[in-house]
Amino acid sequence: MFQSKYVAKKIVNYCADKEIEWSFIPPRSPHFGGIWEAGVKQVKHHLKRIVGERRLSDEELYTTLTQIEAVLNSRTLVPASNDPSDYTAITPAHFLIGREMQTFPEDDYTTLKENRLLRWQLEQTMLQFFWKRWTAEYLPELQNRSKWLKTKVIRVGSLVLVVDQNAPPLQWPLGRIIATHPAEDGVTRVVTVKMANGAEFKRAVTEVFATVR
Repeated sequence: MFQSKYVAKKIVNYCADKEIEWSFIPPRSPHFGGIWEAGVKQVKHHLKRIVGERRLSDEELYTTLTQIEAVLNSRTLVPASNDPSDYTAITPAHFLIGREMQTFPEDDYTTLKENRLLRWQLEQTMLQFFWKRWTAEYLPELQNRSKWLKTKVIRVGSLVLVVDQNAPPLQWPLGRIIATHPAEDGVTRVVTVKMANGAEFKRAVTEVFATVR
């Protein structure tokens, strides 16, 4: 299809109208890909471990990969606005489908024995295991790693991602910092966060990520 001269010309004209410029990495040089190739590596790493020795049909593997794709495209990038009453963030899904990813909540099947699960429940189990493993690596990457002499800047009104180990796949708890609580040495280690549902609670700064990206 893409080898057709008509299709190629149509793509070129569309990109020209939208002022889109393509930048390609050299063939067989994934290290030029940087951050997105690192994401591919993470997916392969965890996918191999959650599937294991299971024999999945084409449909089951396709469903699992599609759900994992939804997880990656649901991650928060930047705040949707500077409005303090806005608790939403831009995600990769906004660039793909124009809105955030949505899914129906499923029961937690990770504690059940596999021989008791239906095939659909098994797929959800693999997704839930991927979510837990991947977020355990991804969330710490959002923290700015610096020496103790360099303090993390916490601002009132910042949109933050709140750590919740029990959050289901595709759910990213977002809130706004409404107060900071500096210690006697002037360093802020505790903040008060307000969630979209109106709930307010204190959290250590290590449990919130002020830079949503």
